[in-house]
Amino acid sequence: MPRIPLVKTVNEIIGRQKMAGNTRDRITITGQHPAQTTVLTPEAISFLANLHRRFDAFRRDLLSLRVKRQARLDAGEETLGFPADTQKLRDADWIIAPPPKDLLDRRVEITGPVNAKMIINALNSGAQAFMADFEDASSPTWANLIDGQANLMAAVRRTLAYRDEKTGRDYTLNPQTAILLVRPRGWHMNEAHLEVAGEEISASLLDFGLYVFHNARELLARGSGPYFYLPKMESRHESTLWNDVFLYTEKLLDIPRGSIRATVLIETLPAAFEMDEILYEMRDHIVGLNCGRWDYIFSMIKTLGRRADFILPDRGQVAMTSPALAAYSELLIKTCHRRGAHAMGGMAAQIPIRDDAEANEAAFAKVKADKEREARNGHDGTWVAHPGLIPIARAAFDEFMPGANQVSRQRDDVHVTAANLTRKPEGTITEEGLRANVRVAIQYIAAWLDGMGCVPLYNLMEDAATAEISRAQVWQWRLHRVRFDTGETLTDEFLTKIVDQEISRLIPKDSDAPRSLVEARGLFLSQCLAETLEPFLTTSAYRRLLELEITGA
Repeated sequence: MPRIPLVKTVNEIIGRQKMAGNTRDRITITGQHPAQTTVLTPEAISFLANLHRRFDAFRRDLLSLRVKRQARLDAGEETLGFPADTQKLRDADWIIAPPPKDLLDRRVEITGPVNAKMIINALNSGAQAFMADFEDASSPTWANLIDGQANLMAAVRRTLAYRDEKTGRDYTLNPQTAILLVRPRGWHMNEAHLEVAGEEISASLLDFGLYVFHNARELLARGSGPYFYLPKMESRHESTLWNDVFLYTEKLLDIPRGSIRATVLIETLPAAFEMDEILYEMRDHIVGLNCGRWDYIFSMIKTLGRRADFILPDRGQVAMTSPALAAYSELLIKTCHRRGAHAMGGMAAQIPIRDDAEANEAAFAKVKADKEREARNGHDGTWVAHPGLIPIARAAFDEFMPGANQVSRQRDDVHVTAANLTRKPEGTITEEGLRANVRVAIQYIAAWLDGMGCVPLYNLMEDAATAEISRAQVWQWRLHRVRFDTGETLTDEFLTKIVDQEISRLIPKDSDAPRSLVEARGLFLSQCLAETLEPFLTTSAYRRLLELEITGA
């Protein structure tokens, strides 16, 4: 990897700082981990500093625009719709750059965290692609982040190995593996362990920057490339920022323009109105869009949650067959295929139920129906959370998608309006739905604070998106004082009682509550009882994670 010429190495920067006291060049790293010498080389740190100085102001401006827009929506001063000023762009005929050869067939993709065992198992799983997730499936401890980057460096170079000390089993990569994609954290997250001139670096830029810096040339030499999934964008302007980052990176690393390719998750309600625009802004670097269904439901609540006419039913009743979600999915397919892009389906979070054959069969039947629906509708691939689901998902796409993809299948029959996308899902609001939200959210938060971002709960592999839906839904129900099927009204006192009842059921008899469960209770209740919904649970939880890291708790 060549040295980056635009900024001197970190050792030279530190030397200049001591002599001149130049605070603009000061780089501070507070995390400590053995793999830092491999991952945080002086050249890599200089590269990150370049990204921060060039793009962080724009990022912060865009985050400010999010807050202002949400305030207008909450006040009834703005409604969601397709932007009038980009109508000509939506009407025009244009397509994106063709996808790389190794991304033509993506019928089954598996996702998961960035620990060594998971990476090896996922790459060996038989899926077409593996998305290594620094975002919703990872708890952002410094150890997880640095280990994850070191693991990916080894995976790219085919040297990654893992030994399970409990079982004595060794894990190594197969000769043929899935294509690797990486999901960095979203624009809203900062990384507190690395500061440039006293400012925390964007977590997106850190995750993206370290992976692309260390691996882009190696991947290209091996006939692949640096491929990414980009999460939680809310507007075309945020995709412009990513595209600018890609162009700048390609220039700095001296790799061909268009080498970096990305799939954008459409997992926020505002972004659903700007899919054409996002594809256009990233047309030389994008390969497709993805239905990030769980975060999308969370975003529906977050964006429209103050409206008394938009109170969602139990989250278990909000399925992709609901009219608003079906419209979102079909619009994504139509938009992508018109522009030559892949339309990726959503996650199947089920995991095998080994001790109940009947329940396992019922769960797998749901996965089969969901994947067949996606393939019939025109999706070009789908996500699973467990290797056991790969054969089911592949069979569905093999039946309805005989080619590598079905981009050529235009969905001119689809006509989606703003009213279609903002139609409230129908269903009931039940006390059991409240209890389910409480159980899942608190257990997930507790695991996240313990350093685990991907958690098996009630036969589903849960990540941060489910916790986000759960706490946002409870916040909305509490705000509007909903009445449950039992006749109870959701008051602060009733919510606290339910939380404590559910926690007591999670603690073994005659035992004290684990520290993480106590912390999770406090975080969950503070989020649900707040007057204004916190945009992301993980931002508040991250600050508490840092405090626990400092105290060693």
